[in-house]
Amino acid sequence: MRKIIHCDCDCFYASVEARDNPALRGRPLAVGGDAARRGVIATCNYEARAFGVHSAMATATALRRCPDLVVVAPNMDKYREVALHIRSIFAQFSEIIEPLSLDEAYLDVSGSTAFQGSATRIAQAIRQQVSSELGITISAGVAPNKFLAKVASDWNKPDGLTVITPAQVDDFVLSLPVGKIHGVGKVMAQRMAALDIYTCADLRQRSMAELQRHFGKFGQQLYDYARGIDHRDVKTHRQRKSLSVENTYAEDIDGVELALAALPALLEELKRRLAKHSGETFTGVFVKLKAADFRQTTIERRCDGFLELDLFETLLSEAWLRMESSLRLIGVGVRFGRKQNEGVAERRAEYQLELFDPGI
Repeated sequence: MRKIIHCDCDCFYASVEARDNPALRGRPLAVGGDAARRGVIATCNYEARAFGVHSAMATATALRRCPDLVVVAPNMDKYREVALHIRSIFAQFSEIIEPLSLDEAYLDVSGSTAFQGSATRIAQAIRQQVSSELGITISAGVAPNKFLAKVASDWNKPDGLTVITPAQVDDFVLSLPVGKIHGVGKVMAQRMAALDIYTCADLRQRSMAELQRHFGKFGQQLYDYARGIDHRDVKTHRQRKSLSVENTYAEDIDGVELALAALPALLEELKRRLAKHSGETFTGVFVKLKAADFRQTTIERRCDGFLELDLFETLLSEAWLRMESSLRLIGVGVRFGRKQNEGVAERRAEYQLELFDPGI
């Protein structure tokens, strides 16, 4: 039986800012962009969440919901430094670490000898060390697999620790609301409710074939999750699937010519970032547009190794015809491919489907 810990810092960016500025403690606090420049909230503390503020919300909307909200510009260099310190703490207890973001990671401590192999005591030690050395809190979940460990880490936030032993798995999962399953958002939860599926116990009443019919490939995962099953390993290396650059403009871009004029700067920034990934091969490029009314579309093309402005101009022009609206955001990016000859047929199918993309 494996021993997996999922660690997730509480309101990471906001916690670091409050740590460094005691005057911010106890006040509604968010880290994000300027409302005047159509910024969005990256994260916020629980005081702000009480007003309905959440990540990915427009800063202007957040300020309307919480007029006393303090919005701090992000300092990514500082957050990376804190994240590296946290990972050094993780490394004291396991070599098998899968970072998901700056503030979140899985640890496989199945073979650890620390604390006589007790995953619970290891998680407690990590949380105490992060608190004492960095002045922020981290929640953790301990379970026999990644799915349950992630659910557990969110169970008692903030500053919580939840342990699901092998003997507790079945009872825990049976009562688990489907909304707690990673990957089940509001829309899918509504689809499930229409099928009278509210908990994992309800999911267990459905066959795998039925779940796949309603939810596609995710149906097989739902079938397993409802039984507390997750065979995924903690991976120490994660393959990047894409890299992109996008800009949200302070004023709407009205007209395709102005949109095309914004491409060279975006493309240069994309090339600069790609230079850090010279060992990876990209097999496709894409342009993403978001309209002033928040409608969004993305167009892709296969492309092997060259970033030509005229290709992005073609994609943007096609995407513009879908929107026919002023734009608030333009993005450009690349898709990284697999190793040579791996999944060739699958990639071909992916690009063929683009011809019939409804543009939704």
